[in-house]
Amino acid sequence: MSPRSRSARGRRAPASCAPWVRTRLRTAPGAAWALGLLVLLTAFLAAAFPRAVDRYEAEGLRHDIAVADPRLSVLELSAPQPDLQLDRTAREAAVRDAPLAAVYRQVLSGLPDVVRPDTAQSAYGFRTSEPIAAGETWLPRPYGIDPTLTYSTLPALRDHATLRAGTWPAVHGEVTTDGPGIEGAVTEETAKALRIKAGSVVSVPTQAGTPLTVRITGIVAPKRPEASYWSAQPLLRTPSLVPPPKDRTRFYWTAGVLLPPDAAPALLATAGQPEVFWRIAPDASRLAATDLPELRSSVASLEGGPGLVKLRAVAGSNAALRTDLDEILSGYDTLRTAIGPVVTVAAVGIGAVAAVVLLMTIGLLGARRRSELALLRSRGASLHGIAGRLLAETAVTAVPAAALGLLIAVLTVGEARLWPAVAAAAAVAVVVCAALPLRTALPHRRPQLHGARDDLMHARPSRPRTVAELTLLVLAVGAVVALRRRGTGGEGGSDLLVSAAPVLVGLIAALVLVRILPLPLRLASRSVARRRGAVGFLSLARAGRTSAGGTLPLLALLIALTTAAFGGSVLAGIGNARDDAAVRTTGADARIGGPGSSVALPDRLIREVEGAGGVREVARVQIEYGVPLPADGAGNARTKGATLVGVDPASYARLARATGLGAFPADRLKTSAPKGAGASDDRVLPVIASRSVAARLGDRPRDLSTAAGNFKVRVAGTVTRTPAVSDSDFLIVDAASLTRRQTTSLLVTGGSLDTKALRTAAHHAGKGVFVQLRSEARGAFVDTPMQRGAGAIYTAALAAGAGYALLAVLLSLLQTAPERTALLARLRTMGLTSRQGRRLLGLEAMPQALLAAVGGLFVGWATTALLAPGVDLLNLALSTGPGSGTLDTVPLRADPWSLTLPALGVVVLTAAVATVQAWWAGRRGPITELRSGDPR
Repeated sequence: MSPRSRSARGRRAPASCAPWVRTRLRTAPGAAWALGLLVLLTAFLAAAFPRAVDRYEAEGLRHDIAVADPRLSVLELSAPQPDLQLDRTAREAAVRDAPLAAVYRQVLSGLPDVVRPDTAQSAYGFRTSEPIAAGETWLPRPYGIDPTLTYSTLPALRDHATLRAGTWPAVHGEVTTDGPGIEGAVTEETAKALRIKAGSVVSVPTQAGTPLTVRITGIVAPKRPEASYWSAQPLLRTPSLVPPPKDRTRFYWTAGVLLPPDAAPALLATAGQPEVFWRIAPDASRLAATDLPELRSSVASLEGGPGLVKLRAVAGSNAALRTDLDEILSGYDTLRTAIGPVVTVAAVGIGAVAAVVLLMTIGLLGARRRSELALLRSRGASLHGIAGRLLAETAVTAVPAAALGLLIAVLTVGEARLWPAVAAAAAVAVVVCAALPLRTALPHRRPQLHGARDDLMHARPSRPRTVAELTLLVLAVGAVVALRRRGTGGEGGSDLLVSAAPVLVGLIAALVLVRILPLPLRLASRSVARRRGAVGFLSLARAGRTSAGGTLPLLALLIALTTAAFGGSVLAGIGNARDDAAVRTTGADARIGGPGSSVALPDRLIREVEGAGGVREVARVQIEYGVPLPADGAGNARTKGATLVGVDPASYARLARATGLGAFPADRLKTSAPKGAGASDDRVLPVIASRSVAARLGDRPRDLSTAAGNFKVRVAGTVTRTPAVSDSDFLIVDAASLTRRQTTSLLVTGGSLDTKALRTAAHHAGKGVFVQLRSEARGAFVDTPMQRGAGAIYTAALAAGAGYALLAVLLSLLQTAPERTALLARLRTMGLTSRQGRRLLGLEAMPQALLAAVGGLFVGWATTALLAPGVDLLNLALSTGPGSGTLDTVPLRADPWSLTLPALGVVVLTAAVATVQAWWAGRRGPITELRSGDPR
C-alpha cells in the first residue's frame, strides 16, 4: 500500500451534512432565545410557587409560636417537693442546684427531635406554688389586705438581668431548712409597686414557727422582659393587683421574689407548697410546616403518652407536663387549612394560563416550519426521525432554560423543600419538549393540500369536538356546584377539580364565544358591504378568515382575565373587610370616650373637639350598659342586659348612613311626649332596637328602668348593628327625651382630622379620656406571615396573569403577521394609503380583542359571583387587630377595577401592536414583501 493510500485511510471522512441542532439554532436564533426565555419564566414561576407556599407556611408556624404568650407556649415539667418520709438531708440535697441541673440536662436530651428547646430562655428551679402572705407594715395595702409573695429560684439570673441597685443575691455557706435567712432580689417594677429597697427584709412564716428571713439585696431590671425566661411566670417580673376569691370589689398586691439557686432548701420549711419545675421554651427558628404533624404528635405524647413516661423516669413518678402549645398548633393548622385552598385557586389559574401560552408559542413555531417539514416529509423523512430531531433541538433550549429558572427560584425563595420545585420545573421542561415535536410532526402524517381554507366563518365543529366541549361543560358545572356547596375550606380541603373551577368556567366561555363569533361577523359584513370604502369590508373579511383553531388565544385571554378578576377581588375583599372591621370598632373616623360608661365628658372637651381641624360633624352619644329588659310573655327574665344608646336623631342617623352600620330614618325617634327632668315615667319613647331586643320587647310599650330615667319604650324599627356600640343587644333612643342626660362618647367624622388637637383636648379633659382613630384601628390589622405570603402570591398571580395575557395577544398577532404584512403590501400597490393600512390592521384585530375583553369582563364577574358563596376570606383578612371578632364572614365580591383594567389593557395592546405593525410594514417597500414564489 502506498503512503498516499495509508494517509488517506488515516484521515477522517468529511461529514455528509451539518448537524441538525446546530444548524437550526444558527438559522433561527431569535426563536430559540424567545422559547428559552418563555420556558425560563414559566419554570421560575412553577418552581417558586411551592417554595413560596412552604416559606410562608413555615414563617407562619414560627411566628405563631414566637408571638404567643410564653405561658402558653412553654413546656413546663413540674414535680412536688421530695417525699416527706425522706430524712431532712436527703430532701435538702434533692432540691439543690446540681441535682436539678442534672435532671434539666436529661430532660432536654430526652425531648423528641422536632421539639427543639431554646436553652437561652429555658429555666429550672424550686418555687412556692402557693403565694405566702407578707405581714410587714411598710408594704402597701390598697384595701387593707396583706400582699402575697411567691419565692422562686432561677439559674443564670445575671445573664438575664441588669443590677440596678444593691448586690446580687448569693448563698453564704450551706442553706438548710432551719437556716436563719437567705438573700433575694426583685425587679424594678416590683420594688416600685411594693416600696421595696435594697436592704429590705421580709419574714416568711415556716411550719416550725420560726420565720425565715429574706433580705432583698438587689434590684434588677430584665434584659428581655418579653422573653420566656421572665414572661413564662410574669409574676416574677411584674406585680399584679388581684381580688380575693370571693370578693371582686377589693384588691391586693401579689409579686415574686428571686432567690439564688442553692437557696432552695430554705423553701422546704415554708407552707407555700413548694415544687420543682423545669421550664422548656420551644425554639421555632428551624421549624417547617411539614414538621407540624410530628410536632403535634410529640407534644401530645409528652402531655400524656410515652414521652411523659420517659420524662417521669428522669424527674420522678409524680411529674406532670403542662403546655398549651397544642392549642397554638391547632390554631395555626386551622388558618393554614382555610388559606391554602384559596391560594390553590390562583395557582391553578396561572398554571393554566402559562400552559396555554406555551401551547400557543409551540403552535406559532410549528406553523412557521410547516413548509420545511412538509418538504422533508415529501423527500422520505419519517415521522419518528422528524419528531426526534425536533425533540433534540427543543431540549437543547428548554432543559437549560428550565434548569436556570429552577436555580433562580431556589436562590430567590429560600428555606423550602427542593423536590416540589424540581418537579414543577421538570414538568414545564417535559411539556415543552413533548408538545413541540407532537404538535409539529403529527399534522404531517398524511399529505396536506396547500391553500385549504380553515377559517372561522366556514368551519363546522366536528362531533369529537362537540363531545369534548360538553364534557368540559359538565366538569365546569360540577366544579362550581362543589365549590359553592363545600367552599374552599370544606372537609378534606379543596381538591383539584374545585380549585380549577375558574379555569373551567373560562374554558367553557372561550368555547362558547368561538362558536358564536361568526354570527356577529356575518351580520357586520353584510352591513359594511353596502357602504362605500373597502377598509371596513376588508377588515371584517380578514377577521372572518381567522383560523378556526384560534381558540387558544381567546382561551388564554379569558383565563388570564378571569384569574386577574378573581385575584383582584380577593385582594380587594381583604382590604374592604379590614375597613369594615375598623369602622365597626370605632363607629366613626374617631371616637372619644371617658374612663367609664357613667362618666360624662366635660363641655369644654366637646367644644374643643367640634372646633378641631378637619372635623365635619360630631355625634354626641350617651351610652349605658347592662339595662335590664322586662320579662317576656311567658314571664322569663333575661340575665344579660341591653345597652341603651341616647343620641341626637339627625346627626346619628347621618352617621349610621355614612358608615353603613344600621341606617334608619331620623324621624323614627321623634316623639310628642314631654322631655326633660319633669317628664312623666309613663311617657312612651320610640326606640330603634336590635332584632333580639325587639323580639324581647314585642309590639306593645314596655317599662324600662335606667340610670338615665324611667320610661316606657315602643319599638319603632330594627337594625342589626349601630355605630355607637359593638354589642348585639341595644336600644337607640332620642337623648333629649331622657331625664338625666349626659354625653359619654363622641363619634367624630371628617376627612383629615387634626389628631394632635383631638389628643390634646382629651389629655386636658382628665385621666382616662381616650381617643380611638379608625385609621389606627385599620393599621392594627397587621398581616401575619401566612396572610402576607398568601397576599403576595395573589399579587404575583395578578402580575403573571397580566403578563401572560399580553403575551397571548402578541403571539396571536405574530402568528398571522406575515399574511397581514403581505396583504398590506399588495393593497399598497393598488393605492391604499398608510393611514388606511393602519385602520385596516387595527379593525382586523379588533373583533377578537373586543370579544376577549367583553367576554373576560363578563366571565370574570360571573365566575366571582358563582364562586362567592363557597369562598370565605375571613381568615385571610382578619386574624389580628382589635376588631378581629366583629365580622363573622367575609364574602367574595367582584372588584370593578380588577375587571375593567385588564380588559381595557387587552384592547389597548391589540390596537398598539396593530399600529406598530402597520408602521413597520409601511417602512418596507412592497417589492421586499411580494417575492416570486412566496405562498403568502
